Amino acid sequence: MRRRHALIGGAAAALSATLSRPSLAQPAKVLRFVPQANLTSLDPVWTTATVAWCHGYLVWDTLYGLDESLNPHPQMAAGHEESDDGLTFTITLRDGLMFTDGVPVRASDCVASILRWSKRNPMGGTMMARTNALVALDDKRLQFRLKKRFPLIPAILGGESCFIMPERMAKTDPYTQISETIGSGPFRFLPDEWVSGATAAYARNDKYVPRQEPPNMWSGGKVAYFDRIEWKIMPDPATASAALQRGEVDWWENPLADLLPQLRKSPNIKTAVLDPLGAFGVVRFNQAHGPFDNIKLRQALIPALSQNDIVTAVYGDLAPELGRDNAGFFTNGSPYATGVGMQAIWGKRDIPLARKLVAESGYKGEEILLMSPTDQPIIQTTCQVLADVFKQVGLNVKYGSMDWGTLISRRASKEPSSNGGWDVFATTWAGLSTATPGNSQPLRGTGKDAWFGWPTSPRIEALRDQWFEAPTLAEQKKLADQIQLVALEEVPFLPTGVFFSPIAQRTNLKDIVKSATMVFWGVKPA
Repeated sequence: MRRRHALIGGAAAALSATLSRPSLAQPAKVLRFVPQANLTSLDPVWTTATVAWCHGYLVWDTLYGLDESLNPHPQMAAGHEESDDGLTFTITLRDGLMFTDGVPVRASDCVASILRWSKRNPMGGTMMARTNALVALDDKRLQFRLKKRFPLIPAILGGESCFIMPERMAKTDPYTQISETIGSGPFRFLPDEWVSGATAAYARNDKYVPRQEPPNMWSGGKVAYFDRIEWKIMPDPATASAALQRGEVDWWENPLADLLPQLRKSPNIKTAVLDPLGAFGVVRFNQAHGPFDNIKLRQALIPALSQNDIVTAVYGDLAPELGRDNAGFFTNGSPYATGVGMQAIWGKRDIPLARKLVAESGYKGEEILLMSPTDQPIIQTTCQVLADVFKQVGLNVKYGSMDWGTLISRRASKEPSSNGGWDVFATTWAGLSTATPGNSQPLRGTGKDAWFGWPTSPRIEALRDQWFEAPTLAEQKKLADQIQLVALEEVPFLPTGVFFSPIAQRTNLKDIVKSATMVFWGVKPA
């Protein structure tokens, strides 16, 4: 056996626990945060909503965590061992791990959590398809018994939100929401204080034992310096801006671009972009029903789309600073981002051509429901541009305004839009989540098991499988090029640009951790 990482002993864990606990004599430290959307679901496996992902990192920990350079490091794991033939991968848990109900974390909890999560996560599903068995050897060790060597296990467990829950919770069907929030992370959720649409609250988890390394995105020491985190749901940007300026809240996740110049003038407020990959914009079509089950209709919209128009509408004069209008089907900055074939989208917009192609597609004027969230400024503005473009090319658009919570619930419906379903919506993905052929859920072509919209693409799936087996980065890039060309032909979605939304915070906070999502460890009172 080859030791990959040194195991951390109990003495270090005990010291860490001591350091992480506040003195009882200290007054309670409270951080007040305005998230980018209402928290409607507490299950980050059941939903892909970013706000649930952010909630997940507060409440649960992961076996591994990625740093800013996207390298995996042990987190709940003390380390792992890989057999010489690569067919067994054994993870040992570090000492001191405990759930918020006081029950120790066991390997069987980890196994159940991985199995549930992998049924909804594309990278997790691929990992398990290459696994003969995942078993708990004892309370401290779990083992992957692989069909062939698969070196991506730490990166997948550390970068795809594989949160560790108690076994009883993790045995919940992955298509059913969990009913408890017993956590393993640095904070504990306070369900009695949760009022959807208004507030959510978290308290420091005094049972949590952080690692001793400095925090680096989702890796390192997740030390809670605040006793409470209070989320204040403020869908109206003007209200959130005023609250921040008056000191009623400390941190606003996504201030409206139009308000940034005013906020930047305040000596008590500063703005910063925390995510170097930004948010990847997507227009998603429902391919389970007409009219967008028609590939020719989806193709007809390509010459009508202008990423520049969308980015400019979102950011105005700040577009050169905060937006990118050269997005392909993989996140800008990823090694797989490519311009192959993208002239079709990046070229000059041609509305007459798009109108002609719509007419030739066989579209018969069916009403098309475009879902637009009222509390997501970037997405709402994108939808306003799309609605205008769709009308110009001859689509019968019904503009459906709703809050984000309603939208993410409705997009799960596979009914026609006339019966509570939908036809098209826009959204953004964390750039990390669309950076590779392996992890991009919008590119999956697995039909009824795919992400909302449910495209079927045997060609993309076959190329994705080849990508996992490719021995070199050069060969992986060639396969990414081929996937992009197929995507331009089959149009599972259309990219709308990349958006770098800065946070706004009061200067009473320091050391906010740079991350692909908002995290609350490491941040301190100034």
